Amino acid sequence: MSCISSCDCKCHEEGGVATRLNNSQTFPEPINTHTHTHSRTQQTLRQRHSLPVEMSSSEPNTRGPSAPAAVPTTTPTSGSASASSTRTSTSGSASSTPTSGSASSTPTSGSASSTPTSGSGSASASASASPALDTLLTVRSVDLLKSRDGPNRREHHTDSYLSDKLIVRRGQTFQMWIELSRPFKRGSDNLQLQLSSVVTTGIRISVPLVDVLEDNAWEMKIVEQKDKRIRVSVNTLSSASIGRYMITVVTFSPKGKLLFPCAPNDLCVLFNPWCEDDPVYLDNEAERKEYVLNSMGRIYYGTEQQIGARTWNYAQFEQDVLEACLFLMARGRVAMTEWRDPVIVSRMISALVNSNDDRGVLMGNWSDSYEGGTTPTAWSGSGDILKQYYKSSGKPVKFAQCWVYAGVTASVLRCLGIPTRCVTNFSSAHDTDLSLTTDIYIDDKLELIKDKTDDSVWNFHVWNESWMTRPDLPVGYGGWQVVDATPQEPSQGSYRCGPTPVSAVRNGQVDLKFDTPFVFAEVNSDRIYWQKKPDGSFSQVSVEKNTIGQRISTKAVGSEERMDITHLYKYPEGSEEERIAVERASRFGSKPTLYPSATDNDVSIEIVMEGAGPRIGGDAKLSIVLKNKSSKQRTASMLYEVLVMYYTGVLKTTVKKDRINVDLKPLETKTIPWTLLYKEYMNHLVDQGALMLTVTGRVNPTKQILATQFNFRLRTPDLIITPLGDAVVGKELTVKITFQNPLSHVLRNVLFHIEGLGMQSVRKVPNGDVEKLATVTLMEKFVPTVSGSQKLLASMDCRLLTQVHGFADIVVKAK
Repeated sequence: MSCISSCDCKCHEEGGVATRLNNSQTFPEPINTHTHTHSRTQQTLRQRHSLPVEMSSSEPNTRGPSAPAAVPTTTPTSGSASASSTRTSTSGSASSTPTSGSASSTPTSGSASSTPTSGSGSASASASASPALDTLLTVRSVDLLKSRDGPNRREHHTDSYLSDKLIVRRGQTFQMWIELSRPFKRGSDNLQLQLSSVVTTGIRISVPLVDVLEDNAWEMKIVEQKDKRIRVSVNTLSSASIGRYMITVVTFSPKGKLLFPCAPNDLCVLFNPWCEDDPVYLDNEAERKEYVLNSMGRIYYGTEQQIGARTWNYAQFEQDVLEACLFLMARGRVAMTEWRDPVIVSRMISALVNSNDDRGVLMGNWSDSYEGGTTPTAWSGSGDILKQYYKSSGKPVKFAQCWVYAGVTASVLRCLGIPTRCVTNFSSAHDTDLSLTTDIYIDDKLELIKDKTDDSVWNFHVWNESWMTRPDLPVGYGGWQVVDATPQEPSQGSYRCGPTPVSAVRNGQVDLKFDTPFVFAEVNSDRIYWQKKPDGSFSQVSVEKNTIGQRISTKAVGSEERMDITHLYKYPEGSEEERIAVERASRFGSKPTLYPSATDNDVSIEIVMEGAGPRIGGDAKLSIVLKNKSSKQRTASMLYEVLVMYYTGVLKTTVKKDRINVDLKPLETKTIPWTLLYKEYMNHLVDQGALMLTVTGRVNPTKQILATQFNFRLRTPDLIITPLGDAVVGKELTVKITFQNPLSHVLRNVLFHIEGLGMQSVRKVPNGDVEKLATVTLMEKFVPTVSGSQKLLASMDCRLLTQVHGFADIVVKAK
């Protein structure tokens, strides 16, 4: 006999007896606490000794595809065996144990013999020792119906995974065909499925055969019978642990019991946003398509006034990505019995995507050197990262910064079935002392005390939000949860963050888990300026209440547009609700938040930028605007300093510094032009061309302190992607990629990365050097394999010029 496509078991018939190819091997007795008494009534078939549930077990899974099932034979012993057959359930086994006066099949090493014990019976020993073996119910083949275009994969929304496994979502049914050695007799035969996780400290599940499927239970029923073939519908538990399982079919008949193990790892169970009983249930189909099924996203960067966007390939359905995600899960410090909980899983993934303390997926690098790895800005998708990590057996991939961590986290969680999106927070505070304020220290000369100012404000920071209920928190805190894999501060001894309820952040409920104070400070802390006094202490001289957490952004559902979700994180700036949330949160800080008494604060300062802002290679022009709101003349002495900074807010060096004296007439508004020349910054740039202008000052005679900071970036050019001709499946397509160097510098060792359009891996195109102000044109050829709307992504890897990328929407026609 042969096994249908989904089973690797090598079986054949010899003389009408089903055997394994290697009869010297034995298959271990199934480890299962759930067995079912045979009866000739349908009612008894429904009887259970206990409800089938998942059970934790530290015993390793010893089953494998080559381990043969035991072959029942009959072995006479002293005495005679009665014709009746009775089964007795025993703990830890689905086997049957004969009792006095009855014979029952009990598999043993090498064979499963029917061994009567001492007792009397009317049947002769020779008669009982030679039953017709064709009455034994055995499994000849199993078809798991796991093809990508089949009903199982389509109904479970898993047909996009490039995998030959049966991939199902928990909480709904799947179907399979079982071919038996003879027709199934509903009155006397029985079947059972045993599911075993492939994790050593894993799960074993018993799935009984019933007449009617009940909701939220591991059960199966026969829905169709064709001679020796039966089609069964298997119901899965909505709280089942996700992961890979091996299916074993157990047959019971009056003459014996057999195990039929299918290929290992053939079944993969995922979270189910389509199931109302699953904690990740999302009731909007458009959002499910966006946050679970969409493999292309947008990640935002820059500053709140110069928001840039890049397209990211999540690649969650690509070959080996699901295997990589499950491999990553197995490396976590959480037992598989906890893999049922999206709160625990998302927290675990936030730790495993960075390599800081557990050799996770990505190694961070915020320096100027990326030798031995890939520049973070050169990545345009997660697929290569996850596959590289998986194929190297867990060697961290170099290098990442926040958007790469977020992109990979979104890929892993979407792949596992948790609705997830990337979110960018502009002017994102990094609170290092848990004060829930962003503290900036200046000396008596109004200069920044750099070694005292530990808190920083990142131009932007990218994290994730995942959708789930929070039964571990009070009612009202389910929904979007912040999950951040960028290693900033340890949480409970590990570099991870979240899941943090966004609604708790909005209300200042920083006493709720996980990591709510840290996330609150990122989006809604006050920026407080402290001045050093002669005695060495510091006094609070200025407070900016509406600078942190600006234009929080994510990709809109079903479009390429940016969606502002700042209102989900905080009430309108300056509103009573927002101030109450800040004051509520501050009570949990490491030091009290002190607000200065009201004084004559009648002069305001603001930095203004025109349009989209300066481009890299050109001069940066801003304006400093001072307003005198009093009816008296004011004079101010100001210091400005422009620093090159990493996008995280870490300062590198001062580029330009000077003092300005200003006279303001009563009620006058004065605009002071400010220019930073290209030649002044050209030799100081770091990744993404980030700069920070700090202006501080003192108003005479009121002694009011003026202080503000303004972050801006130097915009980089896009890669222009142009398809030449129509895109048709199976037909070669030429695509032109154009780039112009905006700098009066030669770009050395330029490398282009291209992915998308159905390609399974990134194409890397070395280009060598690009002369100053020169234009480069690449002509690349592709053969599309899938019809429909596709994207082609390109990015540039260059030490001197980063964050250069582009994409094109290409509609591929069928043949």
